[in-house]
Amino acid sequence: MKKYRRTLLMLGIVSLVFILSACSNKPITNQSTGIWDGLIVLNFSRAIIWLAHFFGNSYGMGIILFTIIIRIILLPLMIFQTRSMRKTQEIQPKVKALQKKYSSKDRETVQKLQAEQQKLYSEAGINPLMGCLPALVQLPIIWALYQAIWRTAILRSGSFLWLQLGHKDPYFILPVLAALATMASSWLTTKSAPETSSMNTMMVFGMPVVVFFTALNVPSSLSLYWTISYVFQVGQTLLIQNPWKIQAERDEKEKAEADHERAVRRAIRKAKQSRRK
Repeated sequence: MKKYRRTLLMLGIVSLVFILSACSNKPITNQSTGIWDGLIVLNFSRAIIWLAHFFGNSYGMGIILFTIIIRIILLPLMIFQTRSMRKTQEIQPKVKALQKKYSSKDRETVQKLQAEQQKLYSEAGINPLMGCLPALVQLPIIWALYQAIWRTAILRSGSFLWLQLGHKDPYFILPVLAALATMASSWLTTKSAPETSSMNTMMVFGMPVVVFFTALNVPSSLSLYWTISYVFQVGQTLLIQNPWKIQAERDEKEKAEADHERAVRRAIRKAKQSRRK
């Protein structure tokens, strides 16, 4: 299933690259036409400018508010992904048990393993392919925001605090903040996992590095979007996937199961003793 998820994600990214590579880099104006330029990028640009008017034409504040609105719109999708991820984490011990049981690499054993895994996912109500959906949805949003700012003269030349929105952060503050927010978000997400793994460790430390070096080389407006987006995600995780609450629930469940097993053993012992009498 992980193989299929990676394949779907890569196909989505490649398809998006081909679709957007045909997009124009002409300035965005009220005369822009087409689905991408006239419908998506132009309206992103208009929305940011309109929101900025409430803060004295502060386009940085427009981007911040626009980011929060986008995250709120995507919240139901992110909640779905979070719940699916939690279900997937909870059944990982069973998945590993199946992998150990069907460890042979011959074709018949691999097919049995895949069938058992599919059955396990189905019983848990998990669709592994849907885990890629939020990432695929966010890719065009990030690209549309980038183009809305870069191709709208008034936004490209706008300033916010120490930033020129169309240029890189000269003091590297936003790249650092974006990386820290990414690390906090990843750490909170993986902390709720029932067991650690190399994949989780790579996610916690690898993603912030990627975000940091990417943010160093893009306009500060995009770095601002990432920073606010990941800060929002930290709050979202604490609200709907609080790792300490999840761990407490897991400990309580394990305690209840252990108590039940002890009660069953006691009942069996008592039954044996009564038969001897």
